[in-house]
Amino acid sequence: MNFELFIAKRIYADKTEDGKRFSRPAIRIAMAGVAIGLAVMIISLAVVFGFKNEVSSKVIGFGSHIQVLSLTQNQDYQMLPVLTNDTLIHNVKTVKEVKHVQKYAIKLGILKTEDDFRGLTFKGVGEDYDLDFFRSCLVEGEVPEFSAKESSNKILISKKVATDLGVKAGDKIFAYFMGDETMRARRFTIAGVFATNMNDYDKNYAITDIRTIRKLNDWDDEMSSGLELTVKDFEKVEETTDKLQFIHENMDRNGVTYGVFSIKDIAAHTFAWLAVLDMNVIMILVLMILVSAFTVVSGLLIIMLERINMIGTLKVLGSTNQSVRRIFTNFSIMLVGKGLLIGNVAGLLLCFVQQQFHIISLDASVYYIDSVPIQFNWLLIVLVNVATLLISSLVIWGSSHLISIGKPAQTLHFE
Repeated sequence: MNFELFIAKRIYADKTEDGKRFSRPAIRIAMAGVAIGLAVMIISLAVVFGFKNEVSSKVIGFGSHIQVLSLTQNQDYQMLPVLTNDTLIHNVKTVKEVKHVQKYAIKLGILKTEDDFRGLTFKGVGEDYDLDFFRSCLVEGEVPEFSAKESSNKILISKKVATDLGVKAGDKIFAYFMGDETMRARRFTIAGVFATNMNDYDKNYAITDIRTIRKLNDWDDEMSSGLELTVKDFEKVEETTDKLQFIHENMDRNGVTYGVFSIKDIAAHTFAWLAVLDMNVIMILVLMILVSAFTVVSGLLIIMLERINMIGTLKVLGSTNQSVRRIFTNFSIMLVGKGLLIGNVAGLLLCFVQQQFHIISLDASVYYIDSVPIQFNWLLIVLVNVATLLISSLVIWGSSHLISIGKPAQTLHFE
């Protein structure tokens, strides 16, 4: 063990409490500042990443990662259907980043009971459609097996729509659709009720089989409102969307031109809002690191002031300014290290408790989720620890130069 580290450990281990010692509270405050700052940073990262993941996964659940849509309207200003045949699907799957392809069809209609009614977008899906998202949000009933070959006459609706209409899973309900010349009616069984807490989607969508929607639209088995694509890496969704733009270059046999849009384009306002959260996190990180650095420097200066006679003695005995600076730098790094340990334990423990038991609840109508979400990003947590340690060490190193200001004769007589 070298001389500087030995002295630093002796200073750090000195827990003498007397009326002349005013450094112990300062040390505790400095350590608490580091611990609280780091805990706040870890909690902020976990909450923001959890919130972004929860909200984006719900938006993606309704619209997948990428959509292939028609850009051509008919004379009634309605979008013409996409020919989702084997050729189009094969062309889409040539892009290696595409993981899954599913068809869907939509039709505007009205759900009506004896006392009330509600206008909805009916989304038809088939056996190729991934319904895991709706299973995870199911609060009543079950998610049926929808097919593109036969009508099931079953429907999924949101809890909000079910509450407004006064219906529940298992009830029969009539739906009305406007045809070219007449109104068409269908009687559905409510198979299940889901709740995503995304009001813009919950109040506007119902899920049924694609066969029924195609018949209501007078479409054949190759016609759909579009394709939904899932990519292997969501971080590359925009890059994958660009690779799929070749689909836009040609028209199908019906003269329809297709467009390719990522979910970030379709729900741009939601993802723009989520992007703002990143700036908030950056501000929190900067402020907490500054607070931690300030408390550490304050504690270091108080220790140096209290030990000024010791500093003078060390200099008289031959220690250089650099050697004395190393003593207090080592001491401060020990202090910061303990603060980091306490901060990590406290921050991670609080996050884990919230993740498992959902102690802190939220108003789902405002925040889209019913409790504070937690998602650990271990790489960022490690980087925050490293950044806190490096910045604190840099500030400590700069502050330690104050030791070289005083002369040994002056410091020995300091009271």
